[in-house]
Amino acid sequence: MRSKKTLELYDIDVFRLSNGEHLYEMPINDEFFSLFEWGLIEKGSGTANILLRKSETMMTVDADVNGEVELVCDRSLETFSHPVSLHEVLYIKYGETEEALEDDLLVITRNTQKINLAQFLYEIIGASLPMKKIHPDHRRDDDDDPEDDGEGTLVYSSDADPSAADEEEESGDAATDPRWDILKNLRDN
Repeated sequence: MRSKKTLELYDIDVFRLSNGEHLYEMPINDEFFSLFEWGLIEKGSGTANILLRKSETMMTVDADVNGEVELVCDRSLETFSHPVSLHEVLYIKYGETEEALEDDLLVITRNTQKINLAQFLYEIIGASLPMKKIHPDHRRDDDDDPEDDGEGTLVYSSDADPSAADEEEESGDAATDPRWDILKNLRDN
């Protein structure tokens, strides 16, 4: 459930803001995560230090987020604390209509009163989480292997005897499928 008062903590009044650098500190806590229903993250603690640089043509928002979030282990379903430390930049340009051109590029009108950074902060925290959420007590050294998907290795072979396929590859006399020969002829003509 969205609390208007909590959501307002992440507002920046850009209309009255003078050109230059402006610092903000925004809390990242359980109330922040409760703003987003059906989210991957429900609990956490930390801060987002925001450096907003405003000029005549654009603004940049440098966000440094430090803290930790509570995740659920994919293997054991136990909760564990995961550290979060990241730096992201959001570019905001002025234009005719308000729109998001990319994940890190927004267009706002010159009459825009304020911007809210809650969604941006939630998305960059979510994007920084690991794909496999494994409790530290259940991690093994081989979990760090980027080639390993946790399912082992599966090799496909159409031959009943895998050693026969190896011998054919080594000899180079393997018969080709006639369909491939027809396709090669079409390509060459």
